[in-house]
Amino acid sequence: MRWALPWSSAVLSDAQKASAVSIYRWAVFLLAAGYTIRMVLFSEYDGFAGPFRYLTIWALILSFFCASRMMALVEGRSDARWDGLVGATAVINLMVVFLYWRLFFADPTSVTRDGKLGDWWLEYYLHALGPLLQWIDALFIHRSFTRLRASALWLVGIVISYVIWVEYIVQSLANTPSGSVTSGLPYRFLNDLELGGRMTFYATNLVTALVFLLVFAGLAAAIRRVLRQPAAH
Repeated sequence: MRWALPWSSAVLSDAQKASAVSIYRWAVFLLAAGYTIRMVLFSEYDGFAGPFRYLTIWALILSFFCASRMMALVEGRSDARWDGLVGATAVINLMVVFLYWRLFFADPTSVTRDGKLGDWWLEYYLHALGPLLQWIDALFIHRSFTRLRASALWLVGIVISYVIWVEYIVQSLANTPSGSVTSGLPYRFLNDLELGGRMTFYATNLVTALVFLLVFAGLAAAIRRVLRQPAAH
């Protein structure tokens, strides 16, 4: 079985490539597991659903699940590649990074309590390093984005599920944060928008996510042509 990494070449033997993939995936898995446990067990639950109100945590849990499936592949415990979900998770991670930093630089209070970043090791993992590690595996090791229809269906399903969750469950059971229009939605700026404005925001971001999926697919195709080696399993 051959393994491929972005830095792999004739310099590395197949055994060395396999070892590098295993080490990388163990690191990604342990980081994702550690941060998931931290967010689930040690987050504040003063508001309904605690951390599960936020898309960032949904993305973290998706990344953790995908990392566990990549470990199952590399250890030969499963043959299921989960291409559709891996591709969708990469896009969800990109949306989290894109939305968080765009909103933070426009108005820090829209995504933080006091306008300041919290623990740097947490914020930068959730909104930068964690997504980057998942993208590297999806693009260079696992070689995802070959099942675009499956990824698109996963993506639409996740986004719609999140919208229903925050609009019809979280909002009705939470009192904060509050805005000029409503209260309970997890991100402050959403509470300043009418329902129509929020739905437009959600729809615009879903379309953007589907465009990002196509961009990922194009990038993945280019990487496969350049490396011309089988994907890791």
